[in-house]
Amino acid sequence: MSGAKPGGRTLGWAVVGCGLVAREYVIPALQGARNARLVALCDSDAEALMRIPADDVVRHTALEAALADRSVEAVYIATPNHLHAAMTEACAAAGKHVLCEKPMAITVQDGLRMLSACRRAGVHYATAFDQRHHAAHRKLRTLVKEGVLGTLTQARIHYACWLPADWAPDNWRIDPERAGGGAMIDLAPHGLDLLEVVLGDEWQSLVAMTQRRVHDYAVDDGAVLMGQFRGGALGVLQVAYNCPDAYPRRTLELIGTRARALAYKTMGQTPGGTLSLTDATTGEQTWLPLSPDEDQSPFRNQVEAFSDCVLEGRPQPFAPERDVRLVGLLSQALHAGKAFPPCH
Repeated sequence: MSGAKPGGRTLGWAVVGCGLVAREYVIPALQGARNARLVALCDSDAEALMRIPADDVVRHTALEAALADRSVEAVYIATPNHLHAAMTEACAAAGKHVLCEKPMAITVQDGLRMLSACRRAGVHYATAFDQRHHAAHRKLRTLVKEGVLGTLTQARIHYACWLPADWAPDNWRIDPERAGGGAMIDLAPHGLDLLEVVLGDEWQSLVAMTQRRVHDYAVDDGAVLMGQFRGGALGVLQVAYNCPDAYPRRTLELIGTRARALAYKTMGQTPGGTLSLTDATTGEQTWLPLSPDEDQSPFRNQVEAFSDCVLEGRPQPFAPERDVRLVGLLSQALHAGKAFPPCH
């Protein structure tokens, strides 16, 4: 059931592509959102569709049928990456607003297709960067804006997991045709977006090195990206499919002249984690608590923020042109970087 307040205007949503992220995070977020209601699900796997616990929801195995549903006003696209462009074009042509999983697209050309389709149709588009909606990251953005950290010199993210070839029955994330790459294209977009949002700055340059060190599949299982922001700060992203899950592997660190900020276990799909400041003069560490009211699912925060903009007729806070730019930066870094050696 929807968590919408009685009497309030809500936006009708369909989820297209009902894999793990959709089942575990997107669908519950829509069911609990104050201004959204889940009205339809779409996936080519009819049996998988029926296993999803969702009452009063129409289930479709074809996108065309879901888009013909007049109760569907917005679509969350959670399909493999290579389908994002064509599905966004279809949704826009049907007059549906689009919230699309990252990466927005595999190529800049596909991203421009998506942007053009939504602009022609007059519908909202946003890329689903849920981590910018985490309560700790929202607070971190405020601290940076208020100058609490002083002059930012470096930003570092370690965002990794263990993803073997048999992680799922159909592990499309390691298929170069459907995913467009491996750990780098899957995990790095989050950090690229998040650091721009938190720092209030833009990447000016980006270089990358990739590896295929542990897993014997056709895409990279790890990468390091380094770059500089227009304001002068340096950024480093470590992403991997070859990092055991038992390790500390989800950290965000900002180094400033007044304080260092450290967010731990905030990178990911769930709320929680910790945020602390270390004073540059005394070395004293202070923990910044998050209230239960603000520390809810980042997916729910994201859905509510998108729905508010549509319902109130306001533009989305981050223009889609920015997302295309990030696709371009990542693509350039991938092709200009050092190629990964074969796994031994």
